[in-house]
Amino acid sequence: MSRDALRPVRVLSIAGTDPTGGAGIQADLKSIAAQGGYGMAVVTALVAQNTRGVREVHVPPVAFLAAQLDAVSDDVAIDAVKIGMLGDAAVIETVTAWLERVAPPLVVLDPVMIATSGDRLLAPEAEAALRGLLARADLITPNIPELAILAEEPEARSWDTVLEQARRVSGRYGVRVLAKGGHLVGSAAPDALVDAAATLPGGRSWVEFPGERINTPHTHGTGCSLSAALATRIAADGDWIAAVTEVKRWLTESIRHADTLAVGEGHGPISHFAGLWQRGGIDTDRTAAEHLDDWWRRIAPIRHAADDLAFVRQLGDGSLDRDAFSWYLAQDALYLRDYARVLAAAAQLAPTPEEQAFWAQGAYGSIAAELQLHQGWLPEDEVFQTAPAPATTAYVDHLLAAAARGEYEIIIAAVLPCYWLYQDIGTRLHAHSHPDHPYAGWLDTYADETFARSTERAIEYVGEAVRRATPQTRARMFDAFERAAAHEVAFFAAPLAAGPGSSRVEPQAVPLAEPLAGTETSPGHAE
Repeated sequence: MSRDALRPVRVLSIAGTDPTGGAGIQADLKSIAAQGGYGMAVVTALVAQNTRGVREVHVPPVAFLAAQLDAVSDDVAIDAVKIGMLGDAAVIETVTAWLERVAPPLVVLDPVMIATSGDRLLAPEAEAALRGLLARADLITPNIPELAILAEEPEARSWDTVLEQARRVSGRYGVRVLAKGGHLVGSAAPDALVDAAATLPGGRSWVEFPGERINTPHTHGTGCSLSAALATRIAADGDWIAAVTEVKRWLTESIRHADTLAVGEGHGPISHFAGLWQRGGIDTDRTAAEHLDDWWRRIAPIRHAADDLAFVRQLGDGSLDRDAFSWYLAQDALYLRDYARVLAAAAQLAPTPEEQAFWAQGAYGSIAAELQLHQGWLPEDEVFQTAPAPATTAYVDHLLAAAARGEYEIIIAAVLPCYWLYQDIGTRLHAHSHPDHPYAGWLDTYADETFARSTERAIEYVGEAVRRATPQTRARMFDAFERAAAHEVAFFAAPLAAGPGSSRVEPQAVPLAEPLAGTETSPGHAE
């Protein structure tokens, strides 16, 4: 069947209910979802049952059953139908008439007659009507007692007899039969796909699927679950052998974990999602923005520490010693040289041309900012005679170490605070700018729209990388980000913590440098 591979197959379950959730349409919907399908359900019978057995069955009027069937098929394109408990002849005739009219592309029939508990679920007078429905199915999945009823023979006591009965039923009704060995005694639990018309791959009339028997009483709803899962898998790609193979693996896994559910005191249900819970977890897949919102929240103590720095407060109110500010600029020039190298490494490893161009432009912007710094505020010879402060060395070492590992995700996480945290601090500082402010030229650079756009793009690229990453890589990315944020704050703290000494350069009575117009700049602290 041709279909859009990106959408799940739409599978309709026509069956009875189980209020404990282990069998019937409740189990069908779980099974369909576990196989990647979209499940729908039409109720044929309301069953009062639990893990100990069936207490009462109520069959709604068949007119309401027909209304349910029409409501679904009038609106939804159905890829497969799984049929379970039908209850009586009138229900079977109603479902048969609907199948003839709608002609769904795949029908899997679980001829529910006897529950795992041994309870009879189909009125004996309805068996003839059910036999008439067999030929309209593509596959039937009877258990051993049900197969014996359909074959009109005594219940099989050996696997060979099960296979023979399945071949006779397949030939008599013209339908594929999944023969199941679950009711046999012994350590093995084989299944076999049987087609007397020999339409299986290689012209064979049957294919056997070995299986192990799991020592557990909790197998309630296995027949329902198996047939619904098969309908989903076969509808998805049309490969009968692969479908049975994979569904059998899934069912075995679900039975193996049934004991962990602790549902009921009788024959408990299987754990339909045990494998998915173990391998995929239950956490939602956050958006890129949600991931970075969480990052921003987690570094709140670091951000608050930045706001409390004397350097930040004094730069904002204009009381900052100009000698300290000049020393900060000299350290920034030293920082920018290596920061540009790290951005260049990010550009080299970036997965898309857009990201390559962005990080490369950031590297260029860092160098350009350094040149402007030399020309406008600090003499070049004095900048490079300045010894790097411990905070500068630590910050640069962190970034260079990230670049040395050669992992794009780690590098861009490490450089993000130099965009994001720097802009966050600068936005508040710019609010203090006025014409008479001694650092007005500097504070006004924080309002540069080009820098704001660059910060937004850096956040976007890092967010997408976080969203795509494995949980382990995400953790390492956040660690690189958090450490860089701490280094960023330490860098702001250093000018007033360093104290007087020869490491500072003398301020120059020249205007502060302006950002390069029209350039996608890095946030290098001296822009």
